[in-house]
Amino acid sequence: MRIGIIGAGIGGLATALSLEAAGFRDITVHERADRIRGLGVGLNLLPHAIRELTELGLRDRVEALGVAPETLVYMNRFGQHIWSEPRGLAAGYRWPQLSVHRGQLQLALRDAVVECLGDVIRLGHRLVDVQGEDDGSETVRFATADGEITATYDLVIGADGIHSALRALRYPAEGAPPWSGLTLWRGVAEAPVLVDGRTMIMAGDGDQKFVAYPLGAPEDGRQRLNFIAEQRGTGPFESLKDRADWNRAVDPGPIAKLFADWRFEGLDVPAIIANAEEILEYPMVDRDALAQWTFGRTTLVGDAAHAMYPNGSNGGSQAILDARTLAFHLGTAARAGAAVDAGAAADRSAEGAAIDAALAGYEDARRPAMTALLAGTRATGPERVMLLAAERAPQGFARIDDVIPRSEREEIANAYKRAAGFAPSILNERASLGVGDPA
Repeated sequence: MRIGIIGAGIGGLATALSLEAAGFRDITVHERADRIRGLGVGLNLLPHAIRELTELGLRDRVEALGVAPETLVYMNRFGQHIWSEPRGLAAGYRWPQLSVHRGQLQLALRDAVVECLGDVIRLGHRLVDVQGEDDGSETVRFATADGEITATYDLVIGADGIHSALRALRYPAEGAPPWSGLTLWRGVAEAPVLVDGRTMIMAGDGDQKFVAYPLGAPEDGRQRLNFIAEQRGTGPFESLKDRADWNRAVDPGPIAKLFADWRFEGLDVPAIIANAEEILEYPMVDRDALAQWTFGRTTLVGDAAHAMYPNGSNGGSQAILDARTLAFHLGTAARAGAAVDAGAAADRSAEGAAIDAALAGYEDARRPAMTALLAGTRATGPERVMLLAAERAPQGFARIDDVIPRSEREEIANAYKRAAGFAPSILNERASLGVGDPA
């Protein structure tokens, strides 16, 4: 089976590795950028994603990139404790949660793709069009520095992010991602060790928020922290051009002033922001849920399919789950013997039927779940405890149990884990998504 992947981000590279592990070899990854530079800041890989990377044989190299947080703490804008919970192994999972630099993870996945599949990443390839052929294959047209080229695949997978060209071809009237009204500033800074060096902190409410977590081990009382500062109604994001610029660097000074009073025990927010190596400004945008991901022999994964707000730290993890689920269904169909030698017309028909069945199985497994999760993130996901604290006790509180009973806080946390597919009992007990070589 000839497979073309559009996009060499986390989702696209994880898809290539998942397909290779399922026994597929004829894979090409097309990337719009002229080089993979490993850009970005921090991200969290939740235990369900680490399980998949472990089964792909990548856990050690990914674990070496970052830190395994053991505790997540929610606070209000006054630094008062709302809720805390263990994370990763400390929460009873068989796999850790890992905080890593997105760019370093992308480069590690790229290297793994080259090791497994060879020189299959085509840089400087901008998707222009995809046309279905009479035999069920898809002819893809790319713009390159040397002019337009075409390639024909039995399956095309769009992993090209929130501004997906493949998604735009299928939904040409969709327009720009809707803006939530919130602006994010993301950065990395050297700072005093955060609590015990393995703690994530989220502080604030629906109008202003600060998130920090470690990206490196403590050294001489300091460590690298990833942070996200968030403010409602700030930022000139009225045009698609602005919304599309994910690497817009800004002066940290004005951002630090927005958080001038946010100095809590062990957490000096304005100092962290002021000391950032670089601050990137983002609009908080997502995409509306789609009624269909698959058209012909094309489908979507990751942000191209279901870009969502970062509430819950789930975007990269869900892209990896998409990749593994798609590869599982394709590999299972092949192992069942539905896809056979592609030489004869009858065999081509059988192979096509297997692809169609696998794509239907993938979409049935992932799209309804992601539609529900997207709605949950728009309702702030597990961060709802911070909104409730602000609504019910805007000036702070003496006892959080008088504001939000423990049972309510527990259910908010557990409901999100169930929706995102990483409740410990569900994740620890479900069957593997790994498959062997196709028959």
